[in-house]
Amino acid sequence: MGLLDELAGNLIGKLTEGGGGKSQLTEMALKMIGNNESGGLGGLLKTFSENGLGQVVESWISTGGNLPISADEISNALGSDKVREIAEKIGISPEEAAQGLSKILPDIVSHLTPDGSMPDNESLTAALEALKNKL
Repeated sequence: MGLLDELAGNLIGKLTEGGGGKSQLTEMALKMIGNNESGGLGGLLKTFSENGLGQVVESWISTGGNLPISADEISNALGSDKVREIAEKIGISPEEAAQGLSKILPDIVSHLTPDGSMPDNESLTAALEALKNKL
């Protein structure tokens, strides 16, 4: 588990640079990914794929480099209401939330899928807990 802890530590360091707002946004993203009622990671990725971003999310899962996603693409895929809800919970503008999510979601998904495939529920839960505990 040492390697997973090291990877989680490196990712969290990257995701929380710049202060509490980004840390809170990372926490919200992890909750969204871990929410089985809304489909969890698979549901989130399906939402992006259904909104024309399949190639982008596939790059996040693959072992190669991550394709970028814009703040507008985040807002369109998640819906402006969801982005506004996230923003309100952490006290930032919807634009800042969408921009932040465009930066952190590719890294989080890539971290959760290190071997290029979707993790089983047990592995995903363990990886999410490790990331949350590092926040």
